[in-house]
Amino acid sequence: TYDRFGEQGLRGGPGSPGFGGFDFADAIEVFMRDFGGFAGFEEIFGGRRGGGRGREAGKGQTLRVRLPLTLKDVSTGVTKKIRVALLDSCETCKGSGAAPGSNPVPCRNCGGSGEERQVQRSVFGQFVSVAPCRVCGGEGRIVETPCESCRGEGRVRKETELDVEVPPGVSSENFLTLRGQGSAGPRGGPKGDIIVLLEVQDDARFKRDGENLLYELPITFTQAALGDQVEVPTVDGTVRLTVPPGIQSGEVLRMRGQGLPGLHGRGKGDQLVRVRIWTPQKLSKDQERILQELRQEEDPPPEDAGTGEDRGFWSRVKEAFS
Repeated sequence: TYDRFGEQGLRGGPGSPGFGGFDFADAIEVFMRDFGGFAGFEEIFGGRRGGGRGREAGKGQTLRVRLPLTLKDVSTGVTKKIRVALLDSCETCKGSGAAPGSNPVPCRNCGGSGEERQVQRSVFGQFVSVAPCRVCGGEGRIVETPCESCRGEGRVRKETELDVEVPPGVSSENFLTLRGQGSAGPRGGPKGDIIVLLEVQDDARFKRDGENLLYELPITFTQAALGDQVEVPTVDGTVRLTVPPGIQSGEVLRMRGQGLPGLHGRGKGDQLVRVRIWTPQKLSKDQERILQELRQEEDPPPEDAGTGEDRGFWSRVKEAFS
């Protein structure tokens, strides 16, 4: 199934690129991080967990990167390199935040649980509220001797280069999720993800409609009357197209299999070629003489010629090939 963000079924597992839409936890995570708050949501969706061994260190930030693509990239699939600035685990302290030779110690305030509990009594009974520890920030441990390289954070800023494999048939409504490739969490926390937003650039030659491509072909009126073999550009190269004699301006020729591939290899779309008859604005004396002779011999157009020309092009294309 598809939604406006992409296809759920192509999402990969941990550490691998996934393709498609956010699941609900992803949507909440990105929304909350964008607007500056995340309290409570990690616990609901399987992030931080309370318990005797203390809470897990917070997960690192999920990053978003825009990746421009051409129609050629969409047609064949492509591997692109991206450069990302992120926070990575400190090599000096191995991400612990503690100076070499020392270790984080359990928080004395919460006893290592990472939580503070408050009991409140009212006429309705006793209520217990649980909140992250004020001293350790919910981690259950504190760094008494911080690492000098990362100042006790357990991570340092760096720039990294990653390969992104883009499958054929994508659109600007799709994105890729690189699981576990984002910023490291503080003091040993798990890495976040990298969301790669795909941006398919417009191609002046074509208009895209799903897996089909539209191309407008200008021809002369002699080509229209007599027919011809013409060279037509496609995403993958140039193809010869037969223009039948007597074709009318606005008619559509279909080049099967010359469109874009579908996701999961569902075949390829078509390239729809709309014919436009070009009329010269200036004629040589010989050209004018020949046309004057032709005018004496040509038949008048039928009464229904031009009927429906004011209809939208796409509606006529979809009607013709539906």
